[in-house]
Amino acid sequence: MKEALLYDSRDNGEVKCRLCMHTCLIKKGQRGICAVRENRNGTLYSLVYGKVVSMNVDPIEKKPLFHFLPGSTSFSLATAGCNFRCKHCQNYEISQYPQKRTFDIPGRDMHPDQIVDAAVRQGCRSVSYTYTEPTIFFEFAYDCAQLAKERGLKNVFVSNGYTGPEAARLIAPFLDANNVDLKGSDAFYREICGARLQPVKDTIILMKELGVWLEVTTLIIPGLNDSEKDLTDIAEFIVSVDPGIPWHVSQFYPTYKLVDRPRTPVATLRHACEIGYKAGLRHVYEGNVPGEGGENTYCPSCKELLIQRLGYSIQANIMIHGTCPSCQTRISGIWDKGEKQQ
Repeated sequence: MKEALLYDSRDNGEVKCRLCMHTCLIKKGQRGICAVRENRNGTLYSLVYGKVVSMNVDPIEKKPLFHFLPGSTSFSLATAGCNFRCKHCQNYEISQYPQKRTFDIPGRDMHPDQIVDAAVRQGCRSVSYTYTEPTIFFEFAYDCAQLAKERGLKNVFVSNGYTGPEAARLIAPFLDANNVDLKGSDAFYREICGARLQPVKDTIILMKELGVWLEVTTLIIPGLNDSEKDLTDIAEFIVSVDPGIPWHVSQFYPTYKLVDRPRTPVATLRHACEIGYKAGLRHVYEGNVPGEGGENTYCPSCKELLIQRLGYSIQANIMIHGTCPSCQTRISGIWDKGEKQQ
């Protein structure tokens, strides 16, 4: 347990949390929407500091990040809890766990030094805060990220985009990449996730302004966010921020509270790609359908195949320091030298 960052105390003992866009007003003895930040006698505490529930070495492509150190591995970790209530969460056992057991916070106690040491020992080039929403374990992620940066590692968020602006500015000097879910319309966010759309858009815009490398993922769920308008709105918004931001359109499979929905047809993903390119995006990828050909990176100028992928593995990469060898077009991303290019 550690005193939280970014909150205000009130005279009546309540606290106002400023960590995420929910800005919860929390009474004494109560927790915020995330269920892992608790007001104890007017002091807000993070209950998940160092309480690691999942820890793995993953290919960076699994985040998914396709324009960020391709072929590298990332030391990935999470604590329990989330500030969303997504009905289709694939990691609901850990993201929604604190909702089931009010006081019992699971996890293996670890110090930031141990996380970074393990990442270095495993030969990873980055540390990813993922599986659950990293904003809810911000204090631990922030301490890990500073140490990781000192050791020459990069830091990655895989996020729902509900990070508050103060937290975004605080982590940005240490954060190299952020894959943000842009899930659908405002109605989708309210009905399926327990959140709103505009704060996610605001976070994407701010992260871009702060110099963090961005990729965006949309999990397409049949009948919920797969309409022409839904997909066009998402694609056009991304273009308005930066047409060089890669958009991952991924296949849904039935899980958690949405087991009544079918898998997303590959044809729907293909159509989403067409919508993205028509809107002006340079790179759109199909996710969760390995072997279908939608995972490859092509030069937006001459259409040369630059990176061939199968699932999370790189089959071939002919780029030279982030540049197309055929026409010398620079491809937006963070490539072999770890330097960002637009």
